[in-house]
Amino acid sequence: MIKLINQGHEVHVAYQTSVNIAVFDHDAKRFTDFVSEYMAALKLPGFKDQEELRKKVEESFTGKKPGDLDIPEVQTIKGLIRKTEARSAALSCGVLRENIHFMNLPFYHTGKVKKNPLGEEDIKITLEFLESIKPDYIYAAGDLTDPHGTHRVCFSAVLKAIDILEKNKSQWFDKCMCYLYRGAWQEGELEKIDVAVPMSPDELFEKRLAIYKHQSQKDPAVFPGADSREFWQRSEFRNRETAKKYDSLGLAEYEALEVFVDLKNLRKMITI
Repeated sequence: MIKLINQGHEVHVAYQTSVNIAVFDHDAKRFTDFVSEYMAALKLPGFKDQEELRKKVEESFTGKKPGDLDIPEVQTIKGLIRKTEARSAALSCGVLRENIHFMNLPFYHTGKVKKNPLGEEDIKITLEFLESIKPDYIYAAGDLTDPHGTHRVCFSAVLKAIDILEKNKSQWFDKCMCYLYRGAWQEGELEKIDVAVPMSPDELFEKRLAIYKHQSQKDPAVFPGADSREFWQRSEFRNRETAKKYDSLGLAEYEALEVFVDLKNLRKMITI
């Protein structure tokens, strides 16, 4: 992403879900408390409402057990936490504010770990977004082994939208390339990699700083999977390990490699 922007390309980032279930309760309480204190300090109208919200949020956590459904206000707060973190990360990479999009696909809005199946509205939103941008390249998350399956459903929405674009023979899509990336849970297999992007030590550090912007996901994550390391540690390890594998094959040596798989080649081998 950083390389594309530095080369002068127009880059858009679209977040398909709010990911609000991946925020700890204490983070929601901290941000609610911040808003309450902020409103009080500025003596803005409506502070009483904010104070009532703070009390309601704190009361909702009293006696809450793992797996209990958050009240709507808390779900909103947790979604806003992830939204502002995501925007901060994209901005740190150089993405323009107006090119950061939040799709809020309906399938995710259950408030529980278990989500709804992919629906027609999810596909429609994805299709309309792609039509509005008409990108030359699409980079989609290909982490199909994440602990609760959200990545797989999000990818399914992209795949269904692409199927429609192909069926409708959209003129702009004829020249569009779609690549998949991984990172948090596994790396791409060498024999399936179509594009490898070298990273210098400075570029790898820039990527780490962008990941740091997701503060609620630092330290122990809510859904870490079997890997207890922080996300930036997993990412750097995989990027470096891929570079070592390339080097062991007699290819050029780099600090790290970000790798991508061409969807056209991969879809022949996977079932979504």
